[in-house]
Amino acid sequence: MTPQELLSIKQRFGIIGQSPLLNRDIEIAVQVARTDLSVLITGESGVGKEHFPKIIHAFSARKHGPYFAVNCGAIPEGTIDSELFGHEKGAFTDAKNEHKGYFEIADGGTLFLDEVGELPLQTQVRLLRVLETGEYLRMGSSQVRKTNVRVVAATNLNMRQAIDDGRFREDLYYRLNTVEIRVPALRERKEDIPLLFRKFAVDFCTRYQMPPLSLNEEATRLLQNSYWRGNIRQLKNLAEQIATIELDHQISAETLQRYLPAEENQQGLVLRAPHEPAGKDYSHEIGILYNMVMQNKKDLEELKELLQNGRSHDIAKPREIDKTPSIEIPSRETEDILPVEESSLRVDDSEKELIRRALELSGGNRKEAAARLGRSERTLYRKIKEYGLE
Repeated sequence: MTPQELLSIKQRFGIIGQSPLLNRDIEIAVQVARTDLSVLITGESGVGKEHFPKIIHAFSARKHGPYFAVNCGAIPEGTIDSELFGHEKGAFTDAKNEHKGYFEIADGGTLFLDEVGELPLQTQVRLLRVLETGEYLRMGSSQVRKTNVRVVAATNLNMRQAIDDGRFREDLYYRLNTVEIRVPALRERKEDIPLLFRKFAVDFCTRYQMPPLSLNEEATRLLQNSYWRGNIRQLKNLAEQIATIELDHQISAETLQRYLPAEENQQGLVLRAPHEPAGKDYSHEIGILYNMVMQNKKDLEELKELLQNGRSHDIAKPREIDKTPSIEIPSRETEDILPVEESSLRVDDSEKELIRRALELSGGNRKEAAARLGRSERTLYRKIKEYGLE
């Protein structure tokens, strides 16, 4: 697919980004659209899975047929069968008239089953039959009906875990998953984050008649290195908050941090070393541990200064500290209170190991390692030299 064709599709379906992972997903969607294979779209909540069924339908032979999207997680368990397969008059207490289900009204078109992992097991049996034979029964009817519907499903669940837990049928999973499109999380598309933020900011500033937003370099870096648990949905929400609340629309990292959850402020949470398996990511822990080590080091330096100034009586006084775990100090007599130098060395060793680990995860890229540790590149260079990690 040419860059011009990709750009045309993105503009048509409102997709923003240049990530190779995103581009590859679009190419797969267009390619599989020409077939009638079932497609399962996976990815975290808020990544934009809903765009891909529309692409598949638009580029398929069914493009002139109906397209319906059904959120399986939003329909009560007692009515989901009726919504999907229909019911006859008198099939249940409130069934005063016959009702056509989505498999009937979407005949000849495409049916997008969002949150398919939330379907009850009884409905999963019915769905499997439709996928395998094209046949179904309305509730309260014994007449077999036929449908010609292309099913595209999506889920944010770990389907293997759902199967192991007995919440999803394995045979249905393989029937839905003829082709899988995995939509990347926002943190896997770092290059797209400033583009998306800029688009959302322009939209909201225009809507609310506000001056345009702009991010400085540090704020942009923080935006890219945040975890984005809620993905694009969370980023859009953040852009709207800033556009409507902040009077100064020249946004700094300090301003941005006020709108990010505490865990989002840990930078560089997602990339992993090439040899590590998918799903095994230690970046978050490294950032947290490094901050803990630095806090412990600061506490020890303050304690050392108190001792050197002959103010050891202050040690016994309680003081307010944050919730960051600190090194436990054994209770001793005042004159024998702490081997401060020895404890400082242990903290230095921990700091050295965390820096070494961050460099390893970053493939030796010092800029990326600094982002993982939440420190400036200058500070990291100084520490690398200090600990002989060059």
